[in-house]
Amino acid sequence: MIYERLILMRDLMHSDGSIYVHCDWRVTSAIRYILEEVFGKERLLNEIVWKRTVAHSDSKQGGASYGRLHDTIWFFSRSDSYTWNQQHTPYSQNYIDENYRMRDESGRAFQPDNLTAAKPGGDTSYEWKGYRLKPGRYWAYSRANMEKFEREGRLYYTSSGLPRYKRYLDEMPGLAIQDMWTDVAPLSSQTHERLGYATQKPEALLERIIKASSNEGDLVADFFCGSGTTAAVAEKLGRKWIATDLGKFGIHTTRKRLIQVQRALKAGGQPFRAFEVLNLGRYERQAYLNVGGRLSGKQKEQALAQKEREFRDLILHAYKAEPYGSAGVSPASSPHGGQDARAPLSHDEFFHGKLNGRLVVVGPINLPVGRLFVEEVITECRKRGASRVDVLAFEFEMGLFPAVLEEAKGKGIDLVPKQIPPEVFDKRAVEKGQVVFFDISFIEAIPRYAQKDKFTVQIELADFSVYYTQGLVDSIAAELKEGKSEVVCESGKLLKISKDKQGVVTRDVLTKQWTDWVDYWAVDFNYESRKEIIKVSRGTGLSGVQGFLPGQEPSQRELELPADDFEERWTGAYIFENEWQSFRTRQSRDLELTTATHTYAKAGRYIIAVKVIDIFGNDTMTLVPVTVG
Repeated sequence: MIYERLILMRDLMHSDGSIYVHCDWRVTSAIRYILEEVFGKERLLNEIVWKRTVAHSDSKQGGASYGRLHDTIWFFSRSDSYTWNQQHTPYSQNYIDENYRMRDESGRAFQPDNLTAAKPGGDTSYEWKGYRLKPGRYWAYSRANMEKFEREGRLYYTSSGLPRYKRYLDEMPGLAIQDMWTDVAPLSSQTHERLGYATQKPEALLERIIKASSNEGDLVADFFCGSGTTAAVAEKLGRKWIATDLGKFGIHTTRKRLIQVQRALKAGGQPFRAFEVLNLGRYERQAYLNVGGRLSGKQKEQALAQKEREFRDLILHAYKAEPYGSAGVSPASSPHGGQDARAPLSHDEFFHGKLNGRLVVVGPINLPVGRLFVEEVITECRKRGASRVDVLAFEFEMGLFPAVLEEAKGKGIDLVPKQIPPEVFDKRAVEKGQVVFFDISFIEAIPRYAQKDKFTVQIELADFSVYYTQGLVDSIAAELKEGKSEVVCESGKLLKISKDKQGVVTRDVLTKQWTDWVDYWAVDFNYESRKEIIKVSRGTGLSGVQGFLPGQEPSQRELELPADDFEERWTGAYIFENEWQSFRTRQSRDLELTTATHTYAKAGRYIIAVKVIDIFGNDTMTLVPVTVG
């Protein structure tokens, strides 16, 4: 996976760009070989050793080896013309005391520096004020420069009459940073910037890297952004940035961190920029399903049908469901590949799978599940005499819940909607069983109009209902070791299951009210004001993504399109703007439930979007229409 990603990063980099790859002792040698293949051996600039932890003994974990204190940061350039700004560290007091002991008439500390050289070059062989150098030595500067130094009082003479240059301490930037970094301390539990994110790096580490390899206004990218340290430091240093991550918790942590950076810059009277959070899962789905190349209409239809079947098999595999009507599945090839992957699943005419006595149906792939689809699910369940069903979908129509769930319940159907996470595209996450399908939650938001101003409105977050259920409380309680505890979801509540040393199991409810589920919420007071526009090559399908079946790819020359062969196209979606937000931090757990007032410039009907992100990083949005004026 890293090989393909590094190739993409290389192709995206500017010719004067560079890349830093951080790894530990387990993979550092393999990473180096991959980087050398992708960028070239001649592009290796440094193997940086970062002391990331304090001295400790690994023998505590049963290991007979030296304590591992450092990580490696590989530094490669895109070309031989790359941005480089030498960074320095302050001199230590011991270094100053040893090397800057001299003082001039004004008390300025200086170091007498050498003015001779081993090789001649121009006007460098002459007698200076009666002092002639020994054979084989030359002055490092011309006579004209030496005279200039004399006029400026920059020459210091030894007892033998040898001139030396006064290098003043207050003019020196410090020691040039080498490739051994022991001065960047790891984040401790007491560090103010610590966010509790496992792989979080110190800001000082990223500040050094960004300053050295970019200039103000340059673009910095971190494709594994984690807690957002790179983006936060880049924003503070006046760089543009792109931060991406597959994990929604990482994106959510980064979003809150950058809002705090914005607030701090604003409070300090410094400039800051707005940023957008874009969910690219839709495009990944489109790329997976898109069919192109030189195919007839019937061939395209057949290829698309095959891709849709494989795509649903992929989702069922991640959900750990069996094909409906099948006793099981045997190892074979699949969209994932590999010896232990599942074979293509066989479905009935409507339902696709089954899991723990429940039917499973995968909703439309590129459309949100709406009321008509849910009503069809209920009808098909009743035809088969089934009473329990899970509906899997990437998106559900806003306002569908909870009314449709009550409707299904009234007809004897236990219908559970589940959101398909973007992690289904991560092969490793699927193979390790780490893909979690969350139940759908819904928001109740109420507009509050100003009594004296017909153009002003506020939004109150009145309720946030969740129905997360793992169904594992009893099994976890049974398997829990004495003296241990585990947190699980059950019937919309977060429970802490504990077992004491006597084997007694207790259950504590951690989410005592609906606000305990809310970690962040934001409001866009004019949601439909900004359409999501993408630039695509002319002639691509409605999806805006050009894909090709194996063996049907056009030649490289056909793919090289001039700029005027691209066009802008609306995806059908809108960009959510965080015009107002409230969120919890480690320092403050308070949450505002009513927005600041918003005043519209013109009378009319507007759509307000309210987005809530829960404590698991899942985001839910609802639309609230308002009329002002």
